[in-house]
Amino acid sequence: MPTILDMLKKIIYISLIAVLASCSEYQKVLKSTDLNLKYEKAVEYYEAEKYNKAYPLFDELLSLYRGTQKAADVYYYFAYTNYHLGDYILAAYHFKNFSKTFPTHEKAEECAFMVGYCYYLESPSYSLDQTYTFKAIGELQLFANKNPNSERLQECNELIIELRRKLERKSFEIAELYFETGFYQAAVVAFGNTLNDYPDTKYREEAYYLRLKSSYELAKNSIESKKLQRFIESKTAYFDFIERYPESENAQKAVEMYVVIQDEIESLKKNQS
Repeated sequence: MPTILDMLKKIIYISLIAVLASCSEYQKVLKSTDLNLKYEKAVEYYEAEKYNKAYPLFDELLSLYRGTQKAADVYYYFAYTNYHLGDYILAAYHFKNFSKTFPTHEKAEECAFMVGYCYYLESPSYSLDQTYTFKAIGELQLFANKNPNSERLQECNELIIELRRKLERKSFEIAELYFETGFYQAAVVAFGNTLNDYPDTKYREEAYYLRLKSSYELAKNSIESKKLQRFIESKTAYFDFIERYPESENAQKAVEMYVVIQDEIESLKKNQS
């Protein structure tokens, strides 16, 4: 009667034979000059999610099928093989090239969408460099403009909104960091940029208030020759805030700043007269 150890050895032996046979079969496919066989096996590997095996075959077939009716199909699979292997930047390149090379192909619209989607997948946390976030927004917006009736339009717009929220948060937190570290002039500009670039931001009220506070602190800490102009600018920032958010929890603090601003403006004007 075979022992458990004997059974394990048998299973390992059978598995090893299967692996060796599989490797042998794959090497035969790689070396084959039969293009149809290579294409069929490449698709078979792709559908079995064996993308590492499918990739070299599609890569070779790209040049071998160039100029033929099968070229588009090969390129479509090749682009998606890169995508499934997690190389989103290269996949985006090939999806874009596909849509340009085969603009009338039934998969052209899908590939155009996938360009933006690949960059979306490469978009990092808001605190990191946002190069790919901008690329994703650009490509998705281009897709939306060119395909206004696409069934992918809603998903496209949702992705753009998500990406813009990431940029919006980064923009606000950069401005906030300037304020917290005492770079008030940079903070005034940065909060203004956030409000201009993202007028519907959820940070809108806070941005208006912190822009006022930054402007106020900048004026207070300025040299005498610049104080009057900067207090006048902080007065404008006060009205920008209070007219929009008269019921804000920061309204009373804003009014207190305004009293000081008015007093300083009047005093500085007297000194100049």
